[in-house]
Amino acid sequence: MITGQQRNDIDRIWKEFWQNGMTDPLSIIKQITYLLFIRNLDRQQELKEKQANKLRMPLEDPIYTEEQRELRWSVFKDKDPEQMFRLFRKENGVFDFIKNIGQKGGLFAETMRYANFDINNPKLLDKVVQLIDKLKIDDRDSKGDVYEYLLSKLATAGINGQFRTPKHIIRMMVDLLEPQTDELVCDPAAGTAGFLVGVVEYLRDNHPDEFYKKKFQQHFNNGMFSGFESDNTMVGISAMNLQMHGIDNPKLRYMDALSNDNTIKDQYSLILANPPFSGSADYDGIELSLKKALNLGKTAKSAKTELLFLALMLRMLKPGGRCAVIVPAGVLFGSTKSHKAVREALIDEHQLQAVISMPSGVFKPYTGVATAILIFTKTGTGGTDKVWFYDMKADGFSLDDKRDPLGKLNDNEERVYAEGENDIPNIISKFHKLVAGEDFDQPRAGQHFFVDANEIRAEGYNLSFNLYQEMVYQEVQYDKPSDIISRIENLDEERRLLMNELGGMLR
Repeated sequence: MITGQQRNDIDRIWKEFWQNGMTDPLSIIKQITYLLFIRNLDRQQELKEKQANKLRMPLEDPIYTEEQRELRWSVFKDKDPEQMFRLFRKENGVFDFIKNIGQKGGLFAETMRYANFDINNPKLLDKVVQLIDKLKIDDRDSKGDVYEYLLSKLATAGINGQFRTPKHIIRMMVDLLEPQTDELVCDPAAGTAGFLVGVVEYLRDNHPDEFYKKKFQQHFNNGMFSGFESDNTMVGISAMNLQMHGIDNPKLRYMDALSNDNTIKDQYSLILANPPFSGSADYDGIELSLKKALNLGKTAKSAKTELLFLALMLRMLKPGGRCAVIVPAGVLFGSTKSHKAVREALIDEHQLQAVISMPSGVFKPYTGVATAILIFTKTGTGGTDKVWFYDMKADGFSLDDKRDPLGKLNDNEERVYAEGENDIPNIISKFHKLVAGEDFDQPRAGQHFFVDANEIRAEGYNLSFNLYQEMVYQEVQYDKPSDIISRIENLDEERRLLMNELGGMLR
């Protein structure tokens, strides 16, 4: 967990950028990320040097040569601001070095060729370098916590409906699917890699002993995690996020997952995602199998991205693979051929297990759009007997733009919620019972219930919670009109007498 001091240090760094005219959160995060990367490279070199000295052997495969010594963090951080600034700006200087480092710095370094150094003030550079140098992030947990806190400052929506998924929603979805140590995990719309990091944290919490096993470490670092992202800036940020959480070589691809370049099929055992809403993809660029899955004719010009991503996930999952994905509410009841085709596939060709409707405030202040979580398993042979519907009314935070945490902290600094303030623990508990085969069916008038697949088919594959919820009407007894009129007349008489009494007092 991030400490108060670490939070204050990041806030001070953020404040320096703002006071010097840099106010775009994404731009600030990029510059801080580059500086963290430079610091980490120097720390890696120091470890190599200590090991070589200890073994009395020459340094093998150095990150920096002796001629590049002035480009190292431990050297330039002590120079005056103007000298430091020139070292960053000059040809073959600090920034050129990290742009050309390639494989030496891992996946993040591969993305650096598109990087731009936007700090144009020597004093700002010096202040930020000194503050970053003091950050206490020497272990994996603190690195990950600090970087996640930094990413939490992304408070503006991106293009094509992209926005950051709240961490507690990510954790809920991960907890629902209970990732195992042999998974192949993918997020085809990775963003900052929040879902992949969520799986990492779940594994560390629930399978800590596995990290001491060489076979699992090899799988964890080199094949377990994959992601796609069409924005190269976000690829760099997500790569840094994963490396800060201890993953050496995640398979992140700078690619539009919906494009013809992506032909992956039957590969992943687990997909978690929050793909972009409200966007559309050009017909010519969409991969052929996705067009067929959505019944897109040759006259179509585009298709909704949220539907394309659902079709893509079904294709990319291996048989038996599981998925939890956030979709806009329109996916549940949309009447177009594409909407119906996706829902029919989920129910008739695979196993749709749950539809969890979320309150519209979950993604504020980014958007107030109503959303839901679909949970399904790829079978290719059907298997949907009944679907569990849950109407989440509260997620532990206020549903306005402030999104203040609800509940109260106890003596152990754990948040305790009053009834009705947080449905997430109940959702997780009930879903695990569903997976275990326990019967906990509830009346249709409640907050959650099962609906038979045939009933859903009869309703045109509509997955709206309200369509299947039974409304319970309570009889209300009203007084007779004559009794109500009599009480009104009595009140009028009392008022008349009081007015007469008041008038007499004034005479």
